[in-house]
Amino acid sequence: LGPSGALRRFIADPAQITSNLVQSLRAETTPSAPVERSVHRPVRDPAWPQAVIDGLCDLSSRDALTGLVNRRQFGIALDREIDRVARAGEPALVLMADIDHFKRVNDTHGHAAGDEVLKAVAQRLQECVRPMDTVARHGGEEFAIILPNCAPAFGLAVAERIRRRVEQQPVAIEGGARVAVTISLGGAFAPQWVRSTAGLWLERADQQLFRAKQEGRNRACIEQPPQSQVSAEEKSLLFSLTQFDEEPE
Repeated sequence: LGPSGALRRFIADPAQITSNLVQSLRAETTPSAPVERSVHRPVRDPAWPQAVIDGLCDLSSRDALTGLVNRRQFGIALDREIDRVARAGEPALVLMADIDHFKRVNDTHGHAAGDEVLKAVAQRLQECVRPMDTVARHGGEEFAIILPNCAPAFGLAVAERIRRRVEQQPVAIEGGARVAVTISLGGAFAPQWVRSTAGLWLERADQQLFRAKQEGRNRACIEQPPQSQVSAEEKSLLFSLTQFDEEPE
């Protein structure tokens, strides 16, 4: 069972859950049939319980509407990336994206159209990133993206690519109408060689998103990362195991 389709219907229907549990209990408590009749009983798939567990785990980490990573799972990924940057000193960018004037879409076309816009924007974001990146619905009409190993020189180009993709593809809604959608983005790089916190990193990205909104929306603003104050020699002293070997007498 995969995490969509039949499994979602299974989880969403309490009556079906009760029925399946009763059938399972009856199967376990019914006396064994004679040997000559048991050959006609269907063989249970031992992988089915694990498939259900895997599907439930996937559902618990995904946003139900867009299929993106949810806020809880995004926080886990963000903490993991902070640790990696602190250890390896590699660059990482977090982007916050917000749909411009989303309330106007709901008020004009209805909430069903708003849902279609959210799903379409989520798809556009996924089309613009690498498999190693994490795209999440952060809440409401706000999305967040973690981009590991994204050099500061390319941060704005990545954000602009995402912004243009959303702007250039209007969203089709019920009735044949097409809704023009734009997003504003703000981004910040994790401090290299420093163990920061997820809250501080997101706060810096949010500040840039607020700046993009203040400057007219439908734009991307990226905070320029501070220059590392750790020299190559200092990094070698900090992380090279051979530096601490005792010299032979």
